Amino acid sequence: MAQDPYTELGVARGAKADDVRKAFRKLAKELHPDKNPGNAKAEERFKRVSAAFDILGDEEKRKKFDRGEIDADGREVMRGFNGGGGDPFGRGGGAQGGFGGNFEGVDLNDIFGEILGGRGGGRGFGGPARGQDVRAKVEIDLEDAIQGGRKRIAFSDGRTIDVNIPKGAIDGQMLRLKGQGSPGRAGPGDALIELTFKPHPIFRREGDNLIMDLPVSVPDAVLGSKVEAQTPDGPVSLTVPAGANGGQTLRLKGRGLPTGRANTRGDLLAKIQIVLPEAPDPELQAFAETWRAERPYTPRRKS
Repeated sequence: MAQDPYTELGVARGAKADDVRKAFRKLAKELHPDKNPGNAKAEERFKRVSAAFDILGDEEKRKKFDRGEIDADGREVMRGFNGGGGDPFGRGGGAQGGFGGNFEGVDLNDIFGEILGGRGGGRGFGGPARGQDVRAKVEIDLEDAIQGGRKRIAFSDGRTIDVNIPKGAIDGQMLRLKGQGSPGRAGPGDALIELTFKPHPIFRREGDNLIMDLPVSVPDAVLGSKVEAQTPDGPVSLTVPAGANGGQTLRLKGRGLPTGRANTRGDLLAKIQIVLPEAPDPELQAFAETWRAERPYTPRRKS
């Protein structure tokens, strides 16, 4: 059975969703296999951290775990020893429940597996083993991470499955698909899908914010104008102020990546890049020559 997800992420049980997300992102960056090639311990810890976030990063799963309805592996917990539902060994309910103790909320498969040297299947106690979990990594677009989407994944055994990408997905997040793993006598294992972000042709990531270059013509920079800018949610109209300089940043609030807090996102920062015409313009060249001769100035970087 996996460790307590709160312990795995190093957060308190009352931690806010944003704190859980920050803890996961910090650990995921430190432990990611790409940064620790050949380090089996780091890879295993990365998997445990990802599985912990699969529970605590999902509001409904976290509530179920806190109520004892699922275990640290995300499996439903067997109930009924003393909850009035009857003893699963046919001895009826009651205070002693056949074992002389209250086992409500305990996953017996895990207990028997630990006693007998197995895991999750109760081998040697009349309970067959679950199939092995399978793992896969899939690259997703930033737009799918923000808005949610659907992705088809191929496994090494030739199977393909369609995976729903949750809205507000995080780079390195692990999704658990129950029953999609290898077959076993007690049922199939699970599929663990690691999400990674594809490099984007327009946007660069900086924490929860996105950064992009915004091409602006010389006249629009001098006189000011409205220009079209691409965002993950589609094109928008941006106001470029008169006298804009290259490198100046326009901020679009709430157009960045999900923050982990309810319905909140980072910002999109559009950096102005003043662009000359592709073909030489004789009139512009003549104007520049006159300007340089009559109004010379030397741009200086602001401290």
